Amino acid sequence: MMRAWILPSLLVFCGSAVAAGQLAQGSPGRAVAFLLVFVLFAGVNSPLVFPRSIGALEARSRSAADGRPVVYWRPGCTYCIRLRFRLGRSARRLYWVDIWRDPAGAAAVREVNGGNETVPTVFVDGRPHVNPGHAWVREQLGSSRS
Repeated sequence: MMRAWILPSLLVFCGSAVAAGQLAQGSPGRAVAFLLVFVLFAGVNSPLVFPRSIGALEARSRSAADGRPVVYWRPGCTYCIRLRFRLGRSARRLYWVDIWRDPAGAAAVREVNGGNETVPTVFVDGRPHVNPGHAWVREQLGSSRS
């Protein structure tokens, strides 16, 4: 769990340091602007922008029951963030598995990606698709049994 928060924490820390430097130079407006930008980047790269992650085993059993895709992701991944934002509200209908929190999820991703943790990896009907387009993922939601 801590691993998922390393990048956001580092961004907030760096933003605070830059803001402190701007305050020391007598620029409170720039200090606030820098801090807000770094906090925004930290928020986007945190697990907070994704729907609640579940374990890989639970995601697979739910997907088998209703046909919804399972998305394996990790915090800080720009491709995962892009997929999440482009899916919009439909992202809530997917099952999201954070591979940094779930060792079984990380193992599943490594198994289909030649030992690499390449995300997003989307499983539809048990078949993996690495870094698929958001339109294709949305189509798979339309064809699910839910």
